[in-house]
Amino acid sequence: MNEYIERCEALLKELPNEVVRQDEPIHKHTYTRMGGLADLFITPNTYEETQLVLRFAHAHQVPVTLLGNGSNVIVKDGGIRGITLCLKQLNKVTITGTKMVAQTGATIIGASREALTQSLTGLEFACGIPGTVGGAFYMNAGAYGGQIADVLESVLVLTEEGDFLTLQKDEFEFDYRKSVFSKKRYIALEGTMLLEKGDAVQIKQKMDELTIARETKQPLEYPSCGSVFKRPPGMFAGKLIQESGLQGTRIGGAEVSKKHAGFIVNVDGSTATDYMNLVQYVREKVHETFGVMLETEVITIGEDLEDPVND
Repeated sequence: MNEYIERCEALLKELPNEVVRQDEPIHKHTYTRMGGLADLFITPNTYEETQLVLRFAHAHQVPVTLLGNGSNVIVKDGGIRGITLCLKQLNKVTITGTKMVAQTGATIIGASREALTQSLTGLEFACGIPGTVGGAFYMNAGAYGGQIADVLESVLVLTEEGDFLTLQKDEFEFDYRKSVFSKKRYIALEGTMLLEKGDAVQIKQKMDELTIARETKQPLEYPSCGSVFKRPPGMFAGKLIQESGLQGTRIGGAEVSKKHAGFIVNVDGSTATDYMNLVQYVREKVHETFGVMLETEVITIGEDLEDPVND
C-alpha cells in the first residue's frame, strides 16, 4: 500500500466514502488532459470535512495539494503524492443586495452569470475565465481590463493547521497574478464580492462581446492551460512568441498554438513532460531573440515520472 494512503487510513474512516478516491487519474480533472495519479483525491462536501482533512494532514505530516478547476495548472506525469484536495462540491453562490458570497468551488463564469441575473456589474471580465472562484482569488484573475482585486471584500480561509480565519481587503496582498492566499498556503472557502447595480442589457452586451473576442482569438478547440506566460512589462508574451517564429512548434503532442501564440495546446496525447519541455524551449528562444525571459503564469505541481530502474 502507498505510504500516504496507509498513513491516512484513520482519516478515511471519518469521511464519507463518496468524497475519497484512491489512485485517481488527474488527467480527468485538468484542462490540459494531462497528469499522473493522485494518491488520495478528496472532494469535501462541507467546511467541517475540509477542516478535518487539513488538521489530520498537518498532524500526520501528509502533504496537501489544492486543485481547483484544473484550468491554470500542469500536473506532472508522476502524479501527486499525499492528499489532493478539490473543493468543487463547495459551489454555492448567494446574492444579497449588491453583495455576492461565493464558495470557492463555484466557477467564476457561473458567478458572473449569477451577477447578470441580478443586474449587478463588476464581474463581466470573468465571463470567460475557465476556473473556480477560489482559483480567481489565488491568482488575482483578470481579463479585458478587470480583475478580482477590484471587487473582492473578504475571504474565509482555512490555515494549513486547519484553523478558520477571515481576511479583509487590506490583507489580500494582491499583485499581478499573485496573492496572500498562495503565499501562505491558505485554503479559501468563500469570498464576499461587492458589486454595483447596473443595467442587465448593457451587462449582457458586454459579456457577449468578451465571449466573442475570446472564442475568436483563443484556441478553445484543443486542451490547454490558457495563457502560459505572464505579460512582460510594456509587452505581450504572445507577440514575442509569434515574432520569434515559434507558432506551430511541437514537442511530442504539445504545440504552440497557430491561432494564439500565448497558448500551448495538447494536439495529440501530450504528456506533461512534452508540455513543460515546450514551455522551456519557448522561454529560451524568446530570450535569445528579444532578451526577455518570459515568466510562467501557469502553476506546475506534482512529481516527475520516475524512469524504470535497470537492474
